[in-house]
Amino acid sequence: MHSDNGEFKILEELGLEYEPVAIKYLTKPPKDIPALETKSALCEMLKKAQGGEVFYAGLENHTCEAGPYVLGLKEIEEQFISGEFGAGLGVFKDPRAASRLYHYTPRISPGVLNYVAFAPLGKVTFEPDILIILAEIPQAEIILRAMSYESGEMWMSRYSSAIGCAWLFAQPYLSGEINYFTTGFGFGMRRRKLFPEGRQFIAVPFDRLPGLLKTLREMPWVPRPFEADGLEFVKKLRISLGLDDE
Repeated sequence: MHSDNGEFKILEELGLEYEPVAIKYLTKPPKDIPALETKSALCEMLKKAQGGEVFYAGLENHTCEAGPYVLGLKEIEEQFISGEFGAGLGVFKDPRAASRLYHYTPRISPGVLNYVAFAPLGKVTFEPDILIILAEIPQAEIILRAMSYESGEMWMSRYSSAIGCAWLFAQPYLSGEINYFTTGFGFGMRRRKLFPEGRQFIAVPFDRLPGLLKTLREMPWVPRPFEADGLEFVKKLRISLGLDDE
């Protein structure tokens, strides 16, 4: 599934301010994608790709321990697991509260990947493992409604006060579920002032992407009750179903 075959074209109609970013997990360095020449946190790499850059990163490119940990590239130091660091930052009251974070934070198993490729959707040359979208509320509502349009599934956001990158890069990949959360809640991303607050991050795993794009092409983006004659439409519907009298 590549951008040049039109599969992703429907996303352009959303009018997103930030271009979606395709993520690919690799065991070997790609030959057709340049290596990242700088060092940064995983969330900062995402911001860089939103700005139009295409690159891949390895363990040596990470400056924040959270990224390599959730990607399974490296074990994390004892001071993090014990909760001393999280409590020291003031994210949690004490180490015992902070240590709970590591009991539920999703993490890709070591050995699954060694490198991560990033590309804005307009420049992607690979089939994404995850597509990360940053949307405003009206745009996010359309995407999430498309997620449940045929299945009727529950909308469920999963996030934590720290190690927010895990819920974009690991949880959707491991669960096969679309995940979303509001920017401005996560400690590290907020501290770095990377993304405008009050937007919705939506992470779509590879096995949900084709169906989501298909539904976006077929589903009415504006439901009839939201059109100009919406009140009259709902009134007639209720009468036709026997809920109200004429």
